Amino acid sequence: MTFYDEVGGYPTFEKLVATFYREVALDPVLKPMYPEEDLGPAAERLTLFLVQYWGGPTTYGETRGHPRLRMRHVPFHVDPDARDRWLRCMRTAVEEAQLSPLHESTLWDYLERAAYAMVNTFEPSGIGPAAVGRPTLETRSQDSTES
Repeated sequence: MTFYDEVGGYPTFEKLVATFYREVALDPVLKPMYPEEDLGPAAERLTLFLVQYWGGPTTYGETRGHPRLRMRHVPFHVDPDARDRWLRCMRTAVEEAQLSPLHESTLWDYLERAAYAMVNTFEPSGIGPAAVGRPTLETRSQDSTES
Protein backbone atom coordinates (compact mmCIF):
# COMPACT_ATOMS: atom_id res chain seq x y z
CA MET A 1 0.00 0.00 0.00
CA THR A 2 1.34 3.45 -0.92
CA PHE A 3 1.29 6.67 1.08
CA TYR A 4 -1.35 7.84 -1.40
CA ASP A 5 -3.60 4.92 -0.48
CA GLU A 6 -2.91 5.18 3.24
CA VAL A 7 -4.04 8.82 3.44
CA GLY A 8 -7.24 8.32 1.49
CA GLY A 9 -6.21 8.72 -2.14
CA TYR A 10 -7.23 11.47 -4.52
CA PRO A 11 -9.86 13.14 -2.30
CA THR A 12 -7.25 13.79 0.41
CA PHE A 13 -4.85 15.48 -2.00
CA GLU A 14 -7.68 17.38 -3.66
CA LYS A 15 -8.73 18.76 -0.25
CA LEU A 16 -5.13 19.57 0.70
CA VAL A 17 -4.58 21.52 -2.50
CA ALA A 18 -7.95 23.30 -2.35
CA THR A 19 -7.16 24.53 1.15
CA PHE A 20 -3.66 25.56 0.10
CA TYR A 21 -4.91 27.64 -2.84
CA ARG A 22 -7.67 29.17 -0.71
CA GLU A 23 -4.84 30.54 1.44
CA VAL A 24 -2.66 31.52 -1.55
CA ALA A 25 -5.53 33.59 -2.96
CA LEU A 26 -5.40 35.72 0.20
CA ASP A 27 -1.64 36.30 0.12
CA PRO A 28 -0.47 39.48 -1.64
CA VAL A 29 2.99 38.06 -2.41
CA LEU A 30 2.01 34.57 -3.56
CA LYS A 31 -1.17 35.29 -5.53
CA PRO A 32 0.62 37.27 -8.29
CA MET A 33 2.88 34.27 -8.94
CA TYR A 34 -0.06 32.45 -10.49
CA PRO A 35 -0.79 33.88 -13.94
CA GLU A 36 -4.31 32.51 -14.23
CA GLU A 37 -7.15 34.64 -12.90
CA ASP A 38 -8.63 31.44 -11.55
CA LEU A 39 -6.29 29.32 -9.46
CA GLY A 40 -8.02 26.18 -10.77
CA PRO A 41 -5.36 25.21 -13.34
CA ALA A 42 -2.56 25.61 -10.79
CA ALA A 43 -4.54 23.59 -8.25
CA GLU A 44 -5.06 20.80 -10.76
CA ARG A 45 -1.34 20.69 -11.61
CA LEU A 46 -0.31 20.56 -7.95
CA THR A 47 -2.92 17.91 -7.15
CA LEU A 48 -1.75 15.69 -10.00
CA PHE A 49 1.88 16.19 -9.03
CA LEU A 50 1.33 15.29 -5.37
CA VAL A 51 -0.88 12.33 -6.27
CA GLN A 52 1.83 10.94 -8.53
CA TYR A 53 4.67 11.70 -6.12
CA TRP A 54 2.96 9.86 -3.28
CA GLY A 55 2.12 6.75 -5.28
CA GLY A 56 -1.15 7.48 -7.04
CA PRO A 57 -1.94 7.58 -10.75
CA THR A 58 0.81 8.94 -13.03
CA THR A 59 -1.44 11.42 -14.83
CA TYR A 60 0.91 14.32 -14.08
CA GLY A 61 3.84 12.69 -15.86
CA GLU A 62 1.69 11.52 -18.74
CA THR A 63 0.31 15.01 -19.38
CA ARG A 64 3.16 17.31 -18.30
CA GLY A 65 6.29 15.20 -18.41
CA HIS A 66 8.98 15.25 -15.76
CA PRO A 67 8.13 17.67 -12.92
CA ARG A 68 11.38 19.71 -13.24
CA LEU A 69 10.28 21.73 -10.22
CA ARG A 70 13.28 24.06 -10.04
CA MET A 71 13.07 24.83 -13.76
CA ARG A 72 9.33 25.50 -13.61
CA HIS A 73 9.83 27.97 -10.75
CA VAL A 74 12.73 29.94 -12.28
CA PRO A 75 10.48 32.66 -13.76
CA PHE A 76 9.17 33.50 -10.30
CA HIS A 77 10.84 35.52 -7.55
CA VAL A 78 11.02 32.83 -4.87
CA ASP A 79 12.88 34.40 -1.99
CA PRO A 80 12.84 33.29 1.65
CA ASP A 81 9.75 35.45 2.31
CA ALA A 82 7.83 33.79 -0.53
CA ARG A 83 9.00 30.38 0.71
CA ASP A 84 7.81 31.12 4.23
CA ARG A 85 4.45 32.37 2.98
CA TRP A 86 4.08 29.23 0.84
CA LEU A 87 4.87 27.10 3.87
CA ARG A 88 2.31 28.98 6.00
CA CYS A 89 -0.39 28.33 3.40
CA MET A 90 0.63 24.70 3.12
CA ARG A 91 0.80 24.30 6.91
CA THR A 92 -2.85 25.36 7.12
CA ALA A 93 -3.71 22.85 4.40
CA VAL A 94 -1.83 20.00 6.09
CA GLU A 95 -3.45 20.72 9.44
CA GLU A 96 -6.93 20.84 7.89
CA ALA A 97 -6.30 17.51 6.14
CA GLN A 98 -6.28 15.86 9.59
CA LEU A 99 -3.79 13.13 8.72
CA SER A 100 -2.36 10.71 11.24
CA PRO A 101 0.73 12.09 13.01
CA LEU A 102 3.04 9.80 11.03
CA HIS A 103 1.50 10.77 7.67
CA GLU A 104 1.44 14.45 8.57
CA SER A 105 5.09 14.37 9.59
CA THR A 106 6.11 12.50 6.44
CA LEU A 107 4.20 14.87 4.17
CA TRP A 108 5.40 17.98 5.98
CA ASP A 109 9.02 16.89 5.82
CA TYR A 110 8.77 16.59 2.04
CA LEU A 111 6.90 19.88 1.59
CA GLU A 112 9.35 21.78 3.74
CA ARG A 113 12.37 20.40 1.90
CA ALA A 114 10.72 21.16 -1.46
CA ALA A 115 9.94 24.74 -0.42
CA TYR A 116 13.54 25.37 0.62
CA ALA A 117 14.76 23.89 -2.68
CA MET A 118 12.59 26.29 -4.71
CA VAL A 119 14.27 29.44 -3.36
CA ASN A 120 16.00 30.99 -6.35
CA THR A 121 16.94 34.46 -5.09
CA PHE A 122 17.81 36.27 -1.92
CA GLU A 123 16.89 39.67 -3.36
CA PRO A 124 14.40 41.27 -0.96
CA SER A 125 12.08 42.50 -3.68
CA GLY A 126 8.76 40.85 -4.40
CA ILE A 127 7.05 40.52 -7.73
CA GLY A 128 6.84 43.60 -9.88
CA PRO A 129 9.20 46.46 -10.64
CA ALA A 130 12.48 46.79 -8.82
CA ALA A 131 12.53 48.89 -5.68
CA VAL A 132 13.44 52.53 -6.20
CA GLY A 133 17.20 52.96 -6.20
CA ARG A 134 17.99 49.29 -6.68
CA PRO A 135 19.58 48.63 -10.06
CA THR A 136 17.52 46.69 -12.56
CA LEU A 137 18.93 44.47 -15.28
CA GLU A 138 18.42 47.33 -17.75
CA THR A 139 20.22 49.94 -15.64
CA ARG A 140 23.10 47.57 -14.91
CA SER A 141 23.47 46.99 -18.67
CA GLN A 142 23.49 50.74 -19.33
CA ASP A 143 26.03 51.33 -16.57
CA SER A 144 28.42 48.75 -17.99
CA THR A 145 28.21 50.17 -21.54
CA GLU A 146 28.81 53.72 -20.30
CA SER A 147 32.00 52.74 -18.43
